[in-house]
Amino acid sequence: MTTTTACPRCAEPTVTTGFPRPWCPSCDWNLDRAVPVVFGWRWLDRRLHRVAYRLTVGQFEALAGGPLVPRKMTAARFVTLAAAVLLLGGVLALAVLGLWLIFFDFFSLATVGGIVLLGLAFLLRPRLGSLGERRPLDEAAAPALFGLVRRVAEAVGAPTPQIITVEYDLNAFTNAVGLRRQRVLGLGLPLWATLEPQERVALLGHELGHFVNGDIRRGPLTQVAETTLGRVADALDVDGSADAGGFIGLLTRGLGWILSRTTSLLHLLLVWTSQRDSQRAEYLADELGARAGGTDAAVRLEDHLLIRDALDTVIRREARAGHGPDAWLAAARLARANQAPNIPLLRRLSRHADVSLFASHPPGGLRAEMLERRPRVAAAVTLTETEAARIDAELKPFAERVRRDLAG
Repeated sequence: MTTTTACPRCAEPTVTTGFPRPWCPSCDWNLDRAVPVVFGWRWLDRRLHRVAYRLTVGQFEALAGGPLVPRKMTAARFVTLAAAVLLLGGVLALAVLGLWLIFFDFFSLATVGGIVLLGLAFLLRPRLGSLGERRPLDEAAAPALFGLVRRVAEAVGAPTPQIITVEYDLNAFTNAVGLRRQRVLGLGLPLWATLEPQERVALLGHELGHFVNGDIRRGPLTQVAETTLGRVADALDVDGSADAGGFIGLLTRGLGWILSRTTSLLHLLLVWTSQRDSQRAEYLADELGARAGGTDAAVRLEDHLLIRDALDTVIRREARAGHGPDAWLAAARLARANQAPNIPLLRRLSRHADVSLFASHPPGGLRAEMLERRPRVAAAVTLTETEAARIDAELKPFAERVRRDLAG
């Protein structure tokens, strides 16, 4: 914490914690400068930020004292599903028209047009996700981890993931991939290794909660809507550095620019429409994490993520020194102790710096405060130090690969 001068608005001491400019933790003076860049036009970004701030705080106040349950249908979900159906219908129409043109007068100019349309339909096809290069963790090699995941899933009323993967970053996620919609849980080893046992339970409760919290981003149709428009915009975007090619080339690039920007704007509007529901779902996932690991552990987890940059720094330092997860945990504990006085300030700062109309997650400070304002709950699942050590031993074969990745 660095105290600099008195606030010109309320005369309280200002600080520079988490922000390069002095700001006031009493009245938020100067935090209007902590505006994330969205469009690059400062006047527009600041106005959108003010709208996002009002919506975010309004939603927080409404949920903090009211019911927090999954919603099956909302206006945002309806709009997103309708857009998905229209986009899928458009892609199917392109494919059908392309096939018709190919066989209408084979081989002619129409055939070339049909091939182009088929290629465009293939480019815009729905993506159902895949594991990519990730390797599923074998349950026989990690029975303690799989057993803990099952216990947490039962505690929060969520289905058990069929696949667990070990990731390389300070993160964790759940998803459903493929035609069979296999449920995947990804655990970033740097994050997992730096959490205390009950915080790990809260993390699992939060991630598995995404299977039952009504998150608008998780449905296959809604995923189509939020990704296909982006691909359309990319396909229409013409490289301005290319040879003009006369009037026709200039006209083509101009038309492509207009269509690309229009599609991008529609994409942004669609994303903005769904983000209020997504943030609501995150609050519910946090509550399910608290149900699994206890309120105290869930709050500590949120504060842990507030100092992600500091944690990333010390973990990479230890990785470059050749040290593994035990050293990461020790370094993280020291970083958390050093940053503890700053947590209230970082929470307050996040209410401004992490607010956006296009943010899928609420600010970290509001998430911790939401848990503190709602009824406290005891842990439904307890992870002992012995069980945690057994899980660490199961994940040890991955540690060196992750360490090398972090060191690099």
